Amino acid sequence: MIQHMVGLFVNPAKEWQVIHDMSDEAIKRQIPYTILLALIPALSWYIGTTEFGWSVGSRETVRITNESALSLVGVFYLAMVFAVLFIGYAIHWMSHTYGAKSFPMKGMVIAGFTATPLFIAGAAGVYPIFWLDLIVAALAVAYTVYLLYIGIPIMMDISVDRGFMYATSIVAVAMVVAVSIMVGTVLFWDLVASPEFT
Repeated sequence: MIQHMVGLFVNPAKEWQVIHDMSDEAIKRQIPYTILLALIPALSWYIGTTEFGWSVGSRETVRITNESALSLVGVFYLAMVFAVLFIGYAIHWMSHTYGAKSFPMKGMVIAGFTATPLFIAGAAGVYPIFWLDLIVAALAVAYTVYLLYIGIPIMMDISVDRGFMYATSIVAVAMVVAVSIMVGTVLFWDLVASPEFT
């Protein structure tokens, strides 16, 4: 799994072709990739918000209690995994529209590999500096979209033009998922478990 992660950063088109050439059974065995990689941002933000904290301007550093951070990070982790699986299912579901052959796990694996830059960028949460995390997140999102536009035509055996439209549809689904997670976060904080600060 690590070789795929490195390959997606070093030579993404070649790595997508390697993933494409796997058997259906080998593709299904890649599902733990997302489950493990999603731990990077979850653990990083746990450490960052409990140990280092953050400050706005010259104000005092703010931290979250360990218990509060644990519940928030648990929900954060589940939301990331659910988002990848949902987007992956959408990739599969849309495959017939664009003349591609797919199965649900294939879509989920594509979504998981595509999200690699986002998971890796989550490591910046160890030391939460707003402007730095914002820059890292923006770069990660840009590279994630790039991976999607390169990977869809290769993984789905369709033309680049059709792949462009397919990938654009997936980006639209991902944006809806992102907004839904943000709304869910606000509701979770307000109704279930608001952060407890130290």
